[in-house]
Amino acid sequence: MKRILVVLSLLTVNLFATRAQEAYFSQEEMPDLVKCLPAPPDTTSLDFAHDVMRYMWGKEKRADSLRAAIAARDAIWDLDTLAAIFSEPFGLKISKEGTPEIYKAFVNGVHTIGLIRIQPKAYFKRKRPFERFQEHMLTTWEEDELRGEGSYPSGHTIRGWSAAMILAEINPAAADALYARGWEYGESRVIVGAHWQSDVDASRPAASIGYALLQVSPAYREQIERAREEFQDILFQESSIEAGSGTSCPRQKRCTICRSSPR
Repeated sequence: MKRILVVLSLLTVNLFATRAQEAYFSQEEMPDLVKCLPAPPDTTSLDFAHDVMRYMWGKEKRADSLRAAIAARDAIWDLDTLAAIFSEPFGLKISKEGTPEIYKAFVNGVHTIGLIRIQPKAYFKRKRPFERFQEHMLTTWEEDELRGEGSYPSGHTIRGWSAAMILAEINPAAADALYARGWEYGESRVIVGAHWQSDVDASRPAASIGYALLQVSPAYREQIERAREEFQDILFQESSIEAGSGTSCPRQKRCTICRSSPR
């Protein structure tokens, strides 16, 4: 536990920092997951027995200090932290300052899809694993905020899977790494004791449902195209530097990198 706290203390991200996000759809316009998803498993069912087994699995994984540290970082409910986490599999640092178009598509897209969790959480009011077993989570600092909030589906998993889908749309070559990290991100919620496995499993298709709706938003489609152009501009600049070429960017007048770079 001490090692986990050390990892968290080294993070430069303010856990409570918030940035303004613009949703492409309101919560009321999002699909109703109560009508889309099955109810969470009954406590007398075999599916719930599997949930309990996976909860025990998660507790065992906490003994792995590296995996525990990853799970603890994944628990941070902050979109800048999420961007930092997915920058590695994406292959490029995502930030408001360095990649403004990618950042905007990412933050607004993930935020919008995340709204889909609110209604089913309130409807099903499922008790979380750490509450049912009256045990502490790995991330004890989350407990007060999560206690009493519905466990089904997992908001973190929805965010992680949404991040993978949106970034894979911008950089398809990184899709394998992004989806692998998105899967791991959801499993982290089982490891810390915040969610049942069935919460996590339902959250990936839930995120996909929200992502499908984004595709019909003209504002999202326009922003994704801007993000793709920005990504290609950065790749061009990097490849030119590596090759020692003085070639001008073919989209110099529109290129966000060229506009900000000294001639």
